[in-house]
Amino acid sequence: MPKILFVASEAHPLVKTGGLGDVAGSLPVALQSLRADVRLLLPAYRDTLARTGKLKHVVTLTVPGLESPVRILEGKLPGTPVIAWLVDFPPAYDRPGNPYLDPHGQPWPDNPMRYALLAHVATALALGRTTLKWLPDVVHCHDWQTGLVPVLLAREKSRPSTLFTIHNLSYQGLFPYQTFTALALPQELWSPEAVEFHGQMSFIKGGLVFADQLTTVSPNYAREIQTPEFGDGLDGLLRHRAARLTGILNGIDDTEWNPARDSFISKPFSLRQPRNKTANKLALQKEFGLPQDKNTALIGMVGRLVQQKGIDLVLDTLPALMHRPLQLVLLGSGETGYEDSLRKQAMRYADRLAVCIGYDEGLAHRIEAGSDMFLMPSRFEPCGLNQLYSLRYGTIPIVHRVGGLADTVVDATDENIANGKANGIVFQEAHAGTLLGAVDRALALWRDAGRWKRIMSVGMRQDFSWRRSAAEYLQLYKRLQNSAPGVRQRERKSATSSSRRR
Repeated sequence: MPKILFVASEAHPLVKTGGLGDVAGSLPVALQSLRADVRLLLPAYRDTLARTGKLKHVVTLTVPGLESPVRILEGKLPGTPVIAWLVDFPPAYDRPGNPYLDPHGQPWPDNPMRYALLAHVATALALGRTTLKWLPDVVHCHDWQTGLVPVLLAREKSRPSTLFTIHNLSYQGLFPYQTFTALALPQELWSPEAVEFHGQMSFIKGGLVFADQLTTVSPNYAREIQTPEFGDGLDGLLRHRAARLTGILNGIDDTEWNPARDSFISKPFSLRQPRNKTANKLALQKEFGLPQDKNTALIGMVGRLVQQKGIDLVLDTLPALMHRPLQLVLLGSGETGYEDSLRKQAMRYADRLAVCIGYDEGLAHRIEAGSDMFLMPSRFEPCGLNQLYSLRYGTIPIVHRVGGLADTVVDATDENIANGKANGIVFQEAHAGTLLGAVDRALALWRDAGRWKRIMSVGMRQDFSWRRSAAEYLQLYKRLQNSAPGVRQRERKSATSSSRRR
């Protein structure tokens, strides 16, 4: 079985800001259950050290440009057998709160140096330049924070294969030329064939150009990012590398997200015993201070309050929604303007709209368990996890047909309901009118108890666990393990015209 060095900037439950944390906290566990040998490499953030439990110092190494040495601390990903290696360098990582943002919500100014450090450590471990005897067959990197790892490894004659996963192409790790020079990278890397992008240094482009294999988190998103609409200026490069780009759908932790055993919710329920879902609905209405009425449709929404997630569409639609026979509960945080607007609207429609600004894991579970429907009007969505949680909890997702939402939610047309494929409501365009139409379709179906139960049952039977996704990754690792790693110079040179300014 292949040995995998899994390099990421976050992993649940040690540190999480989004879907990347869920993936890095779950996929290694699923891979290990398939007998892959996985090591998870993370920065030793302050909060991460506090959550890891017992740690031991296993190696010290010197990184170019740093006056003091870097320590590697070893522990376990909590509740799992997966070994976690933490890069302990307090000047870079011993800070409060969010790993990427300062207390004012701004990116830490030294983020390029912090994640270049992670890349140098990953490279040293991958090449056996420490006293540790474990050597990986594949180094699996994630998002822009690890984009320099394939760049550094590609310069080595004898090295493991590299895999780079795009979780969200819109976050690219862009910095000025001065950052490139400060990182003391070889000058030949400053070119459109390498990490230069429109006069800036792009961390993510390093991964896209130099990794042996690319993946992203759903098949549809893999196709979308090869188009100008979703490619964020990198679509030409991604089209060129399409033969080495694979979309593998994210999974969910189906032990943590299991309505039959969920300790966060009011009462457990399942496909065989669905009655308690109504009890969870009444409990959720009470928790949010809404009138308790099982005969009023309850729609839930959990997510970041940013335009990507379509919160502007919700606000545009809200006056019309509030005249429908429904209640809406929303949990999330994000841009101040959206937060303020939602607070004002919640006061205006106190008996129909309830808003909680922030994030609470238990409340997120209760919203999934207690809602009849779950709203995801994202303008783009690489994979999405909440629609998968919703399906598992018998909560019908209402989604925009984009990215992973299109891969996982089958629209409740008459034909799809009849042949047992429908599991949600899908609308085609990101407009307030189409969103409102989708909600109206959902309400009409909800009033037909028999058809609604059929749609619920389809979703609750589906397997979106990490076991399925991990098996796909394992096959990819084996192909990389069996192929001779090398720097594909000819392939990168021919990518030049694709990555230049259009």
